[in-house]
Amino acid sequence: MSAWLERLKSGLQKTRQGLSDRIGAALLGRQVVDEGLFAELEEALVGADMGMAVAERLIASLRQRVREERAGPDDVPRLLRAELAEALAPIAGRLDLVVPGPTVVLFVGVNGVGKTTTVAKVAHQLQGEGRRVLLAAADTFRAAAVEQLTVWADRLGVDIVHHGADADPGAVVFDAIAAGKARGVDAVLCDTAGRLHTKANLMEELRKVARVAGRALPGAPHATLLVIDATTGQNALQQARIFAEAVPLTGLVVTKLDGTARGGVVLAVAEAMHLPVLFIGVGEGADDLRPFDPTAYADAILPG
Repeated sequence: MSAWLERLKSGLQKTRQGLSDRIGAALLGRQVVDEGLFAELEEALVGADMGMAVAERLIASLRQRVREERAGPDDVPRLLRAELAEALAPIAGRLDLVVPGPTVVLFVGVNGVGKTTTVAKVAHQLQGEGRRVLLAAADTFRAAAVEQLTVWADRLGVDIVHHGADADPGAVVFDAIAAGKARGVDAVLCDTAGRLHTKANLMEELRKVARVAGRALPGAPHATLLVIDATTGQNALQQARIFAEAVPLTGLVVTKLDGTARGGVVLAVAEAMHLPVLFIGVGEGADDLRPFDPTAYADAILPG
């Protein structure tokens, strides 16, 4: 078993344990697979924050597979995990870099979801692929965010563009893209502000940053990734809808899965917003954010 799968299982232990306990209780002493079992399994999936629509569809598929295979109760965990893996497969995405570069990526999300550290961790992932990266500290409303990203840049040995306190975030992004083009980097990763004190202000600021990116480099931003905190559960869906009103989102990054029993929210938000999941995070370290692997994820949250 890979070290990452072990790390993923450890990080998702709360979700895995919660589902394991509820599925085990549903199966205890049961001699046949009946509608009562399906109802309890559906409740278990909803309890993991997969959402009612997703849970109903998974159970409907499970019901059909059980019937076709004439499966018994002992087969249910394996079949349910297979159904989950199939449901997750279509939502897996990847960050494709444009050629010639640089690829400009905006990271958006509310404060506290781990957005700034996510920017740094994605930079680390790209470094591991041999890519040259430049960071843009465009969350200028929070001095701590600029400082945090600067520390990460030093630690990773990547270039960063930042301006003074309360600087125009659009100007930071413009200068970062210009620097990225001049230095021949493969990707410019842009941190952005996440304050939701007034929805209108947030939306207009993000629109402006996106417009400036397009002026600095036609076609930019090439990706806009929403970072969501798994511990917020279904509230993450409302956040996704608000940000989607501001800028066209192209994908999701789900963080803090190691602190929640709501790991099913990955599937719920991705399906509701019709967005792929590119990365998931299960810790604070640079290596604790990885590309989303649907099979590994299903193995990590469902006992088999």
